[in-house]
Amino acid sequence: MTKLSEESLSRLPASVARPRYDRSRLTTGIVHFGVGGFHRAHQAMYLDRLMNEGKALDWAICGVGVLPRDAAMKTVMDSQDCLYSLVLKHPDGAREARVIGSIAEYLYAPEDPEAVIEKMAAPGTRIVSLTITEGGYNISDTTGEFDASNADVAADLQPGAVPATVFGLVIEALRRRRERRLAPFTVMSCDNVPGNGEVARRAFAEFARLLDPELGEWVRESVSFPSSMVDRITPATTDDDRTMLAEEFGIEDAWPVVAEDFEQWALEDAFPQGRPAWEDAGVTMAADVEPYEHMKLRLLNCGHQGLAYLGYLSGYRYVHEAVRDPQLAQFLLDYMDREATPTLLPVPGVDLGAYKLRLLQRFGNEHVRDTLARLCAESSDRIPKWLVPVVRENVAAGGEISRSAAIIAAWARYAEGVDEAGEPIRVVDNRRDEVMAAAARNREDPLAFVSQPYFFANLSQDVRFTEAYLSALGTLHDGGAKAAVAGLLDGA
Repeated sequence: MTKLSEESLSRLPASVARPRYDRSRLTTGIVHFGVGGFHRAHQAMYLDRLMNEGKALDWAICGVGVLPRDAAMKTVMDSQDCLYSLVLKHPDGAREARVIGSIAEYLYAPEDPEAVIEKMAAPGTRIVSLTITEGGYNISDTTGEFDASNADVAADLQPGAVPATVFGLVIEALRRRRERRLAPFTVMSCDNVPGNGEVARRAFAEFARLLDPELGEWVRESVSFPSSMVDRITPATTDDDRTMLAEEFGIEDAWPVVAEDFEQWALEDAFPQGRPAWEDAGVTMAADVEPYEHMKLRLLNCGHQGLAYLGYLSGYRYVHEAVRDPQLAQFLLDYMDREATPTLLPVPGVDLGAYKLRLLQRFGNEHVRDTLARLCAESSDRIPKWLVPVVRENVAAGGEISRSAAIIAAWARYAEGVDEAGEPIRVVDNRRDEVMAAAARNREDPLAFVSQPYFFANLSQDVRFTEAYLSALGTLHDGGAKAAVAGLLDGA
């Protein structure tokens, strides 16, 4: 078995693809915040693909960790020369391993914030990209405003504070570039947030305004924030994945990443300081990303939420198990056809019918072994951004909402913290306490959960929605998830 490093690349088995370029020639052009599994299976993979064609060698990535848990990634990346394995799991069971080399360095901001700031302020850095999660932008789903009361943000806004948040670090780097008469870098969000470019602009410009109104206006007007749609199912890495990599490919990798064999990226072409030739690697460069974004968020991501809660409550633990239940699969298709699709814009070059069927095939890939628990996590950052807009648009248009209401009711039932067999559920959410407190009142006050204004604003005042929600929640309590799904099937 070979421990992964720059020195050991030549000794890897012939079956393992590896960088065909000289990594000593790489120079940093991108600083990326949030080097998790998805970034490594997606953006970094696309760059590695270009580099293997002899392109984009001046666009290597400097990864940055900000949170305490990122210290572990720093340790791994340092020990492996920033190399890692990407294993694709095909539906037929075949596995394909590849070593990715497009990340050239990794900085851990709590150890050396100055190094992070200066890396972004350097003339060669032209893009700062983000996968900081849906909740990482600190924007209220109810008001749409930046939350300056957040403790970490408030600390960064204090006079003389050493930046510790992504906002503080990025804005300080932009301030230095402005002071040095360097053009601002592009800030590229790669998170599952509707209008992620505009959301990023709002968040960073408002943080800058709170520091200095003139700086805030400059950020708003001078910095480019392109929107994007990103897609690849990337489950959390497990010890079984590490063992598989060692046994099948002879690689010792402390933190490989596994993913499905599907990939998609639509990106607004707004990069004043240049960009890699991503279109040569399969990226759709578009003037308007919104149609692609709505398609993915409202079909795949909302579909995941439906499978997650209704599937978990039905007794399943893996995504492929849930989607192989014929009634759950039909429920999902009905949601996509009858509720999500009417809210979508025309998507250039995409056959929506084929796209939806492909989604079911992707969900059914048993070899990916994506867990429902992973999909159930952090829904206070997901459902309000992804599914509630579908409900609102259909309410306004007189469209169908019963299945969307049932997904929200299933979230409320799951958040009670006990499954249908009486077993405890580990609720993972950054607003866990308030979510579970509201769910605990489901039986005495059935509208308590959807009366949380932070998540739902005034949705609980819409009679048609509350009727659908109460019907689904009542069935979930009295008959269980399978009965709720059966009652909602098209034509039932």
